Parts: sequence; C-alpha cells; structure tokens
Amino acid sequence: MSDTMKHVLVCGGTACTGKAKCLAPELQSLIVKNGLQEKVRVMEAVYFGLCGQCPVVIVYPNETVYAHVTLEDLPEIVKSHLKGGKPVERLISKDGIDRRRIRVLGDSNFFGDQLRITLRNCGVIDPESIEDYLEVKGYDALARVLDTMTPNDVIDTVTQAGLRGRGGGGYPTGVKWKLTAEAEGEPKYVICNADEGDPGAFMDRTAIEGDPHSILEGMIIGGYAVGASVGYVYIRAEYPLAIKRLRQAIAQAESYGLLGKNILGSGFDFVIDIRLGAGAYVCGEETALIHSIEGRRGMPRPRPPYPSVEGVWGKPTLINNVETWANVPAVILNGSEWFSNIGTDGSKGTKVFALAGKVENTGLVEVPMGTTLREIIFDIGGGISGGKKFKAAQTGGPSGGCIPEQFLDLPVDYESLKQAGSMMGSGGLIVMDEDTCMVDVAKFFLGFTQDESCGKCTPCREGTKRLLEILTRITEGNGVPDDIWKLERLCHTVQRSSLCGLGQAAPNPVVSTLRFFKDEYEAHINEKRCPAGACLALLRYFVKPENCVGCTACARVCPVNCIAGEPKKIHEIDQSRCIRCGQCFQRCRFEAIEKK
Repeated sequence: MSDTMKHVLVCGGTACTGKAKCLAPELQSLIVKNGLQEKVRVMEAVYFGLCGQCPVVIVYPNETVYAHVTLEDLPEIVKSHLKGGKPVERLISKDGIDRRRIRVLGDSNFFGDQLRITLRNCGVIDPESIEDYLEVKGYDALARVLDTMTPNDVIDTVTQAGLRGRGGGGYPTGVKWKLTAEAEGEPKYVICNADEGDPGAFMDRTAIEGDPHSILEGMIIGGYAVGASVGYVYIRAEYPLAIKRLRQAIAQAESYGLLGKNILGSGFDFVIDIRLGAGAYVCGEETALIHSIEGRRGMPRPRPPYPSVEGVWGKPTLINNVETWANVPAVILNGSEWFSNIGTDGSKGTKVFALAGKVENTGLVEVPMGTTLREIIFDIGGGISGGKKFKAAQTGGPSGGCIPEQFLDLPVDYESLKQAGSMMGSGGLIVMDEDTCMVDVAKFFLGFTQDESCGKCTPCREGTKRLLEILTRITEGNGVPDDIWKLERLCHTVQRSSLCGLGQAAPNPVVSTLRFFKDEYEAHINEKRCPAGACLALLRYFVKPENCVGCTACARVCPVNCIAGEPKKIHEIDQSRCIRCGQCFQRCRFEAIEKK
C-alpha cells in the first residue's frame, strides 16, 4: 500500500455483509463528493477477526479501527478523518490494531498476541482482486516451485517444515504427500476439504472469503508435487460468498495462465473445479467426502486402503483442508526452517481458532502452536463476558472435549489437548462460564452428532442415540444412579467400535465432562438439582424472606399467577403451578428471588 494514499478497508465477510452491504458503495460515493478519489482507495477485505464488533472499517496508514460502523457514521469519518486527518474517537475499537503485538509473516502487526500465516492476507487485500494478491507475493511460491524445484524437493520442504493437517487429525502433511506421489495409478487427484460443519466454526469459510488465491496456489503446488492434474474444492453449499469468490479466483488464475494448460510455460497442467456439499457433517470425513464427489451418498468406508492409495474413482487422491493448503505457499516462500521454528516440537506453525461463547472478543484468532488457553481467552479474547467466572473451554468441535480451569495454562497443541481429554479438531473454541451446565453441554453436542450420524454402522447409529436418551433423562430430572455407569460403558463401546472418526469421537464431550464435572451429573441424579441453574426441568424459583419487601412486582409479572402475597408482606411461589419462565427473577429489584 502506498504511504501517500489512504486505504479504507471495509470488512466484506459473511458476518459484516449482512449488516453493512451498503457501507463500501456509500463510502465511495462520499469520497467522490469530497474530491478525495485520488487520495483515498476504498476496498472490501476479509477478515479482521473482530467479529463481535462488525461492521468494521480500517483506515491505513495508522491502522485506525472503527467498530459497529453505520451509514450515519460515514460522513463524519470522511470529513473528520479522511479529509481533516482527525480520527473519530467515539468509533475507534478498544481492541484495534496494535502494531507491536500481531505479526503477519514476521514483519507486520495486528490485534492481540497473534501470528498470522493462514490469515496473512485477510483484511489486507481485496479478495476479489488477483492484482492485490500478486502485490503481496501471490503465486511467487508457485513460480519458484515450477522454475527451481522438483516434486521431491517440494515434498521434502513440506516434510521438513513439520506441517501437520489442520483438519483435526494432525497427520503429517509431507508423509501424506509422499504416499500419494508414490502410489500407483493414474490419474491422481487433489482435494481441498472445505466442508466445515462444526457448530460455531468459520475458519475455512473466512480463509476462502478473505484470500481464495492462497488456497488455489497451495493446491496447484500440491498437484505438482504428487503428479496430479485435477483438483476439487469440496465446499458446503451454505457458503455462497466463499463459493462466489472461489469461482472468481479460479477464473482470474486461468486468465493469468496460473491454472490450466502449461502453467507459466512449465509444461505442467492443472485445473480446479468446485463440488458443492449438501451440508452433511459426516462428509468432512475423507472417504465420505470422496463418495459425495463421486455422486454417491456421503458415507464413510473402512480404511485401509487410504485415499492416498485409493481415493476418487479408485485413484490416488491427496486431501487436505483449507487451512493446510493456505500454509503451503508460505512454507515454500519462507522455507521449512522458518516454519519449523514456530510452535512446539511436535506441533509446528500456527493454528486458527474460532473463538466463541462467553468471551468478550469473539472472532477469529491465529496463534503459534503452544500458546496457552489463558492467553487465547483472557489476553486476546478479553476475558469472560459479564464479569463471570471461567468454567470450561470446549475445543475440537462437537467431537472435542471440555477442558476445565485447571488446564488454562495448557499449551495448545495436538499432544497436550489429547492428554487433557480433548482434541485440536478444525479449530472451534467455545468458552463457557459459571452459568453453563456441563451435562446440558454434553447433551447438546451428542444431539448434534447423533443427528448427523450417517447410520451406516450400529455403534454410532444406536450408541449415540442411547447416550442422548440417558443425558436427556438426567437433565429432565429422571436420572438414576446407574446412569453414570451406563454412560461410561457406552462411551467406551462407541469409541472403540464405530467405523469412522465421527462415531469414534462422538462420546468425547460426555467422557470429558464425566471426568472433570462428575459432581454435576451426581447433583442432577441424586439431588434433582442443576448447579448452574440451566436445566429448566430442574430449576426452581424461591422467595428469600429476608429480602422480600412485599412490593408485588413479581406477582404482577407472573404469567400464571402462581405467586401469592399481600402488599408489604412476604410472598410465596406455588411450585406446582410455576412454569419457570424467570420473569419474577428478572423483575425483582431486591434480590428476593433466587433460583436453585
């Protein structure tokens, strides 16, 4: 970006486009009206990471971040900042860019203690402009590979970098590439797994929306390394903006000779097509995804043979997820030693997390492997919202585990999370506070995985259903002491005998909450009480006599007239008629209503 010109970046991701479709056009119109078109460039960019503060506008240079921007704010931004040089203080984000703290490929900074590799261009370039991508060394890695490196050189570089698959399993990327390259059979295929189905996860969607060319460049390099000439991006149809930008990027790359026949005059041919998924969570599993691409029902098959040997149409197939592909050009440009110096001994590089739940700064964060949960949640995330107490963090999506407070200083990497009873997964990180019922959390995630089970194998199809039935019974106050034993035994059976990763990992939320929060299960079963006050069937509202002043506010707001009492006298709630709506609790100004 030119130092003599101001650049105004308007977030154009899914979260912002719904609220601010008119921001960029209106801003451009105001700039023209004020005669600033030669001094200011307006562009849409994704992804700043400040999801909880969207719509977001950033003015460069000086990196002024404006949060919750509306159309009514734009004239003031143009007049005061872009024309007068004075930022609009009332709109500046408290968690804006701090050039001292975030690094993009080692030389540029953003908000929080982050290091951006996967998201290095998100929020920096116009994702619909290949020219912008070329300005930030886009396709330089591809040119270097085709000009100076053999396929084995590429595989060796990726292997020495220590890059592991970011889709959840953490399988060494270089090993997978080598297996595919050495597998017999032609043609070979390359697949980008963009079927992101975890509740609350949006890492892959954002990477595509904000920087689609990085994924394409990584796939082309992968195709060259393993001897493939055809690639597929398998993406869920619920991501229309990501699909649109992928198609634009593919067309642009083809027009520049970066895709298609004889790429950059090297004699290497490679084409990329898009395949849309119908939203089945199980299609995130490699073999189910392959069946879907082939036009069959998305159901997993036993492995081996692995896709590297027998994949699409029975041919060797290389599958990596979006985040893994986005790392490849950076590894090639900066070298394996550079990448391997980031992270921990067993987990190299960075990881993108979708930070959600009861945390102040929700959004995307990318941190070096080994960063602790405390740093992610309290330093970058700003701590627990509403001043509540931290209770647990759930990592790895619906198949992950719930990590309690005692592990807040746990370094986030593949091995450490596994030891704590969770997993890296694709990168979902949901924060829970003291008002969260861990039994209810386990029930929620089991409900998701049970609903998404393809039904092919009995342990997953029937086992998850039985687990959900027991958890539902417990949260409704009908649990019995043997239920804990039944849950533990059934979890073990489902984990050991399910066909694919979905079934094998489905019990993880139950296993981890039983391990760290068994007292909550016992309270639900033995005392018919939800300690967090979250399970409606077990919730009871009582009047505290010492606080009640007889103001009648609770009685007046009760929809079923179950609160009795005269003015200036202590009131009483009829538990047999109470529907537990909580109106009395919310209306009382004297803390005379308590819930148990």
